[in-house]
Amino acid sequence: MPATVPHPTPHKLPEFASVEEERLHRKQRLAATFRLFGRFGFNEGVAGHVTARDPEHPELFWVNPFGLSFDLVRVSDLILVDHNGAVVEGDWPVNQAAFAIHSQIHQARPDAVAAAHTHSKAGRAWSTLARPLDMITQDACAFYDDHAVFDDYTGVVLDVEEGKRIAHALGDNKAAILRNHGLLTVGGSVDEAAWWYISMERSCEVQLMAEAAGTPILIDDEGAKQAHSQVGSSFAGWFSFQPLYDKILRDQPDLLD
Repeated sequence: MPATVPHPTPHKLPEFASVEEERLHRKQRLAATFRLFGRFGFNEGVAGHVTARDPEHPELFWVNPFGLSFDLVRVSDLILVDHNGAVVEGDWPVNQAAFAIHSQIHQARPDAVAAAHTHSKAGRAWSTLARPLDMITQDACAFYDDHAVFDDYTGVVLDVEEGKRIAHALGDNKAAILRNHGLLTVGGSVDEAAWWYISMERSCEVQLMAEAAGTPILIDDEGAKQAHSQVGSSFAGWFSFQPLYDKILRDQPDLLD
């Protein structure tokens, strides 16, 4: 194993000595997110994008290149995009849907360091029902009173006005279900946004399975609220991502290139 990938040590929130160090950290976590999303089967052709706000220039964000498989994304492949949709660093083009959605999310939510959206299978299936998730598992409670439904579909999102409508529907929540489209999550770190996406996708899958088998028993509001405080905090989202990061880095260290 390369010396650059040591065995994991106990996790603690990162501290940065410079903006360059923080930028590299965000880009590394972003590249790892794409590798994980590829591993989990969230690839769907050229669809899907995850963005990370630049720590020095918050009006700019890093995103995956349009047309490059999640499974191949490296730190050096990430492109930097401004809120006019222009690529200011990198050689690849930007997905116009990524610009239309994420530029508006980042503008509306200064707290959102990162935002994730793909066309994952269970999320797409659940989105066709235009329903919020029910609180039927402890994991789903991370989204208790903390996700929204964008109950409209007008085709591929290429217009920033549609992005604004999605951002408005998201509100202050950590996630949104985009009807007939898929899932969207945000977080105060790349780690957090990525974990909420993975967890929400799995929660959609579990609810689809449970409803196919019968009528799930709901967790009451008091129990769901308590669970949300335990598994739905910003720190919980960040921390839950760390084992996944450790494993994908061990398996695919070239993502750091």
